[in-house]
Amino acid sequence: MIIRYYTIRADKKKKGWGRAVQESPTNTQTVRIERMAYSPSAVAKAQDGKTLFIDGGAPGDVAKVSIIEQKPSYAIARIEEIVEPSAKRAQNSPVCAASCGGCPWAHLSYEAQCASKRDNVVDALVRIGKMDTAHVNEIVDECVPSKKQWGYRNKLELGVSTDKQGKLTLGMFVEGSHDLTPIASCPLANKYIEKTPKALQGALRFASGADSLGIFRIGIRASVRTKSTEVALWTPPSAFPRAHVANTLMKSGKYTSIVRVLADPGKARKVKKVERLSGQGCWEEELHDARFLTSAPSFFQVNTAQAEVLITRVLDSLSDVEGAYIADLYAGGGTFTIPLAQAGADVVAVEAASSSVSDLRRNAEINGVFVDAVCGDAAKELSSLGTLDALVVDPPRSGLAQSMIKTIAKAKPRTIVYVSCNPATLARDIERFGKTGYQPKRVTPVDMFPQTYHVETVVSLVRASK
Repeated sequence: MIIRYYTIRADKKKKGWGRAVQESPTNTQTVRIERMAYSPSAVAKAQDGKTLFIDGGAPGDVAKVSIIEQKPSYAIARIEEIVEPSAKRAQNSPVCAASCGGCPWAHLSYEAQCASKRDNVVDALVRIGKMDTAHVNEIVDECVPSKKQWGYRNKLELGVSTDKQGKLTLGMFVEGSHDLTPIASCPLANKYIEKTPKALQGALRFASGADSLGIFRIGIRASVRTKSTEVALWTPPSAFPRAHVANTLMKSGKYTSIVRVLADPGKARKVKKVERLSGQGCWEEELHDARFLTSAPSFFQVNTAQAEVLITRVLDSLSDVEGAYIADLYAGGGTFTIPLAQAGADVVAVEAASSSVSDLRRNAEINGVFVDAVCGDAAKELSSLGTLDALVVDPPRSGLAQSMIKTIAKAKPRTIVYVSCNPATLARDIERFGKTGYQPKRVTPVDMFPQTYHVETVVSLVRASK
């Protein structure tokens, strides 16, 4: 069986689109794809031994590839033909017309996705964490699969631009670029928001006319459990036709909340204010026998069912927490804080984002638990908390600063539960924790993001007895 790939060169505009790009014989070779990288790409070895990164490949494929970019230690190649397709390829994946790059592993079977995610965690712990391969394979669990492989996301984030006719356009930014790909629907989103992009685009075009209203980002959240659905319009502080926009959007969909987030564009996204335009003014979700109200700027896990798996794994790692003094760092709106408090722990939660701290305090109140919620920098606040029984830490992708690891060690918790969204920084931090006397006891990859290479990992670290 031969599968031919016809590719589009981004630098050729419309000329030549739809035709296979001809490569010189020296640039074309047949390779066997070995594994998936922690990226959209698969990995193979070139004939000269150099590592090749290839989008669209699956472990076990025999493929004819063209090398399109040479780097000092690796090369980037493109598939021209799959001569022998791997058994690890998916057979019946939904077809996504958007081509926004949001489902880079959709061509893999789900079993292959989960296996590759575990492999990437193992590889990071061995290569970056400098751990023994046999020991790593003993302590790393199989990746916990998602109950849903499609339609699992409770949130979509859309970029906003204008088309050639000057009309407002909603879409996704291709990973690693500023190119907006218009989308009408998203098969990763749950049933309440899967087709919302098209409806919102039409409503906002009507509401804005020739003016974009300054909207640069749109967040949409929907809960299958509570039916709560919120639209958040991100704009700079300026005049805005609040009532007109709210009325127009309410006619286009069943939204329980419409808000406007006043913020500066760019990566920093410094939020100045949140205005309620219609409805509840926040988003409601049910998670692990608790209610969570989340404001538009605040973080919440996008896969609700798998977030419950994370919570269960965290609680299991800590065993009996009744009466234990536990710190929850980078606590967000209380994903782990509230269940810990419900289980009887004395919890102090530290979070830097003020909107999340407000959500956390509100969530503690509505769930009838007491939590000491502190708004501040985790490293600065931790030093004042004293000796801890246990600590939960869920940092951003960049992981923990080395000074933070030393500060955690000084608090002397018996157990540290580290929830990570980046195997590379997790492995680096585990190696650093090892120097302070903490060793990983159990590592559990959890698939929060099917059809992508991303993976969450729950790690329990215990202090070595002296």
